[in-house]
Amino acid sequence: MSRSKLIRSQRSIIVSGILAIVLIILVLQLWLFSATMDAYLRGDQAILLSAAIASAICLLLNCGLLWYLYRLTE
Repeated sequence: MSRSKLIRSQRSIIVSGILAIVLIILVLQLWLFSATMDAYLRGDQAILLSAAIASAICLLLNCGLLWYLYRLTE
């Protein structure tokens, strides 16, 4: 097996792992959105700021993973 194929297979494993993490974060963010909307429609506005912060953290995590993928393919 040549060195380039080994590196390509390693990259494939890393990309698959990152994709799995992104999907977990996405499901978490969708759950957070639905729980926040439920609380908001019940009149509980105290949770809005903490939910917005948690959603921003999810966004930053996904952006960081995307940045890592771009650096990986260079």
